[in-house]
Amino acid sequence: MTALDRYVRLESDGLWRPGPDQQRQQVTISFGDATLVIADGASRPLTHWSLPALIRLNPNERPAVYAPDTEASEELEIADEIMIDAIEEVRKALVKARPQPGKLRHWITAGVIATTLALAVFWLPGALMRQTLAVVPLSKRVEIGATILAHVQTRTGPVCRDTTAQAAAGKMAARVFGTGTPLNIVVVPELAQGALAVPGGLIILDAGLLQSADDPAAVAGFVLASRTAISGGDTLEPVLKEAGLTTTVGLLTSGDIPRDVLQRHADDRLAAPAAQASASELRRAFQTANLPHRPYQVLAQQRTGTLPDLGRDPLEGQQTPPVLNDSEWISLQNICNR
Repeated sequence: MTALDRYVRLESDGLWRPGPDQQRQQVTISFGDATLVIADGASRPLTHWSLPALIRLNPNERPAVYAPDTEASEELEIADEIMIDAIEEVRKALVKARPQPGKLRHWITAGVIATTLALAVFWLPGALMRQTLAVVPLSKRVEIGATILAHVQTRTGPVCRDTTAQAAAGKMAARVFGTGTPLNIVVVPELAQGALAVPGGLIILDAGLLQSADDPAAVAGFVLASRTAISGGDTLEPVLKEAGLTTTVGLLTSGDIPRDVLQRHADDRLAAPAAQASASELRRAFQTANLPHRPYQVLAQQRTGTLPDLGRDPLEGQQTPPVLNDSEWISLQNICNR
């Protein structure tokens, strides 16, 4: 996007309120890949807001106040005139980039849809799904995940934020999935499933799980199990399977998923038990991560009353790299108490 490319190095200060009842804090704002990046004074990202989903709460007023969703679960106040103008220009560019009814592109899109539908009906139904998953860029996945998380927070409470604890969560993600992983663990006050993996590299974690665990390896096991339970390993696939053919075609041709579809998906995920991978898939995942699965089994049995049958733990009693040190673990356990 030309407008976004022009402002990719632009930064400014702002005041960010993580939740309705929380104090505002000084932050640094910059542009990411189709996102607005909000970072602390040490340039550590606190959150990413989807630029297409950004909402201006006080049009034509200065300082400008923005929210990431219609619920206004978070707020960002910006006084810098250049940054405000840049955000508005990027938002306008995004609107212009969408297909406009009545123009040639409308008929081209209609033809593509008709052709795609015919292929979907008379060819392999899975081909359309595979093609869509192959072409959806990371920026769109981040936007979809941020929208789902916004809906989830209306039921679970807002994401808990603490700089030290978030650094510990990042270290846990790196330990489980490897250094440089794009996956990001966020903690909410109450999540019955323990952990949920959603598009955009997000894994939503229950604060109560942290409180009841004696070993960070047990929580790391829940994080790993939530990701392993995703069919095919692509967190966008369950969204499209639930939404159906029309939504899949719409994402492929226009790059959009209706917000109400994502809200229904969030509600359905919260209402259903956590998805489970097969025992063989879980064993392979734990072995790949060099993580003992016994602590996970014990914690899962405490929460559900059922011990996951994963067989003998080949790493039990062996020395493996720690998930977190004691201070990091305590910090993460208390992330929602600060």
